[in-house]
Order: sequence, then structure tokens, then C-alpha cells
Amino acid sequence: MIDLFKQLLVSQFEASLCTLAHAVEQCPEELWNAPVARYLFCQVAFHTLFFTDVYLGLSPESLTQQPFHRANAALFGDYEQMQEREPVTLYDRPQIMGYLDFCRSKAFEAISMETAESLAAPAQFARRHFSRAELYLYNIRHIQHHAAQLIMRLRLDSDIDVSWIGAGWRDPLPLPSEES
Repeated sequence: MIDLFKQLLVSQFEASLCTLAHAVEQCPEELWNAPVARYLFCQVAFHTLFFTDVYLGLSPESLTQQPFHRANAALFGDYEQMQEREPVTLYDRPQIMGYLDFCRSKAFEAISMETAESLAAPAQFARRHFSRAELYLYNIRHIQHHAAQLIMRLRLDSDIDVSWIGAGWRDPLPLPSEES
């Protein structure tokens, strides 16, 4: 049963990250730094990935020590996402897509290491008073929440529709200009 649960988690992480990726890929340049709720489009995408990364870890303290973070120090700057202030940093699409690829790999690796005992253990995050298994579901819901914000903005401002991804990773369909 544990293997089935882990397969389901991976499939749903892939679907939620794929949905986010499609929104990021389809965002027109003129909307990239436009407001989406309190943040700009690029900041919402980064925020989503940042907390995906945080909650895929074993504890918040391990975040900055990851090789990806050390190799991309400029991307993380002063870790403004961990501070009680609005973000000011702007991100470009390749940075976001690179971070998304990292989070996708990290999700697979983290879930593959889980056991029934580790999934039942308490999550090691101050404001998350539930098991590690529930933290994974919380994380997926967080990704979907922000992906939906981005998709709504694309739909309202540019009539761009991002397809629903039910499970797994799906490469985007070619844009109309790419099909010819």
C-alpha cells in the first residue's frame, strides 16, 4: 500500500507542477511582471516553487544548504520569502523553469525515500501541525492554489486557457504559431 500511495503522490505532484509550468510557459511578456493578487506574476510563480522546495525538505534549516541553492545564490538573494515583508525581487522565465525542474526532481527523490513510519511522523515545520504525509498533500494544494491564480490572470487578461492536468506530467501542446 505504501508504494501505491507514493506513486499517487508523485503523480499528483507532477500534475500540479505541470499545471504551473504550463501557466509560466504561456504567460505573455506583458503579463510577466503584472499584478496577480498581492504579488507580480513572476513572484507568484517563484513563491509557489520556493514553498514547494521548503516543504519537500525535512526541515526549514536544510533549505539553504542544498547544492541547487548554493549554485543559484543570486536567485535566492536574502531569502525574502522567509521574511515578513512583501517580495521585491523579479525573476525571469528561465530562472522559474529551472527552479521548477529542480522542485520536480526533488519531489520524486523525497517521496521515493519515504517509509510508512516517516510519512506518519510529524512534519518538522513550526506552523504545520500534521504528519509528513499530510504535508505532501498540503504542498500539492498550495501549488494548485497559486497555479489557479496565475491561470485566472491569463484567462482574464489574455484569453489564454491552460489545460487541466489530472495526473502525471504532460508536455504542453504546441502553440498555434508552432504547429505550421
